[in-house]
Amino acid sequence: MAGKTRQLLPGLTGGIIGAVLTATVAFPILMDQEQQVADTPLSNGMPKQVSTTTSDPVTNAVATAQKSVVTVTNYQTGNSINQEDAASGSGSGVIYKKSDDQAYIITNHHVVDGASKLEVTLNNGKTLTAKLLGSDETYDLAVLEVDAKDVPSVITLGKSADLKAGQTVLAIGNPLGEFQNSVTRGIVSSNDRTVPVDTNKDGQDDFNTTVIQTDAAINPGNSGGALINEQGQLVGINSMKIAESGVEGVGFSIPIDDALPILKQLETNGEVKHPTLGVSLQDVSAFPAGYLLEQVKLPESQKTGVVVMSIEPNSPAASAKLKTGDVITKINDETIKSFVDIKTALIKSDGNVTLTIIRDGKQLTVSTQTTTTDQL
Repeated sequence: MAGKTRQLLPGLTGGIIGAVLTATVAFPILMDQEQQVADTPLSNGMPKQVSTTTSDPVTNAVATAQKSVVTVTNYQTGNSINQEDAASGSGSGVIYKKSDDQAYIITNHHVVDGASKLEVTLNNGKTLTAKLLGSDETYDLAVLEVDAKDVPSVITLGKSADLKAGQTVLAIGNPLGEFQNSVTRGIVSSNDRTVPVDTNKDGQDDFNTTVIQTDAAINPGNSGGALINEQGQLVGINSMKIAESGVEGVGFSIPIDDALPILKQLETNGEVKHPTLGVSLQDVSAFPAGYLLEQVKLPESQKTGVVVMSIEPNSPAASAKLKTGDVITKINDETIKSFVDIKTALIKSDGNVTLTIIRDGKQLTVSTQTTTTDQL
C-alpha cells in the first residue's frame, strides 16, 4: 500500500504544479483583455447617440388611429344675460364615419350634456364647430356631426366580441383636458363585465350595462376616446373609471358592437327608443317577509324578483294580463333578481318577451310585445 502511494505522489504533484503555472501565465492575459476598453465614439465632443428606430406594427397602428381621435369641448351659457358661452369641460371623441360632406364623431353623453355650443379639435390642431345629432344618457353615447372637408382620417372599426381576456389594448384620448392624443396601454381584464348604472341620478342603480374592463389608464378627459386593439381598430368607447380610494387599474369601455345600433338611432332619430312593459315595479327585497307571505302569497323560498305595483292602460303588461301583486322572476332566459335586471333583459330582447311570474303562489308564463319610449 505504501508503495502505491509513493507512485501516485509524483503524478499528483506534477499536476498541481502545472495548473499553478498555467493560471499564473493566463491570468494576467485575461486581466489585460478586460482592461482594454475602446474609446467612446464622439459627436461634437459628446458620446454619439445610437438610433433604435425600428418598424413596430403597434406604434404604426396607434399613429394611424390617433388621427381619428379628437378633443370635444363643451361650452355652456353663463348666468348673466350678456355673458358669452364659456368652456365648462372637455372630453374625447372618435371620428367613425364619413358620408358625403359630413363626418360623424362618437363621444359620451356626459361629455356633451348641457352644451349650448360644441367644438371639436382635430389631431392636427384645427378646431371645428360640431352639431349634436343626438345623445342617450342610459348608454352614455352621443353623435356629433362636422364638416368632412377638414377631417384627416376615419378610424377602422373592429369587433369587440373578438376580444379575449389578457389581450393588449390601448386607450387614446385627452386626459385631464390637457394632454391631447395621449396613449396608455393595458390588457383586457374582462370583455363582458356587468356594471350597475344610475341613469336618472336618484341614487339607486336602475340598469346593468355590459362593458369591457381594462387596466389601461382611463382618466377624466379620456371619456369618449378610443379603445383600440393592436391592429389600430376601434373596439370600445372609453366611458368611465372607478374612482375609489385604493382602486387602480380598473377602467371601462363601451363595446363597439353594442354601440353601433345606438349610433344608428342617434344619427337617424336623434334619440334612442327603449323597450318598456308599462308597469311600476318594486324589488321583492323591499317588502317585509310577512307582507310577501300573506298579501303577495310568495313562497318563502323565493327571495328575489320584482313585484308589479301598478299597470298602465293599453300597455304591454295590460295585454299580457299582468295583475298587481304578480312577481316577475324571469324574462325570456334572463333571471330577474331586482329592478335593474328588468331593463337589462328588455334591452337584450327583440321586443317579444315571455315573462315567468308567480301569482297567488303559483308559477305562470305570459307573453307580450314591448313598446318603446325615449326614457328607459
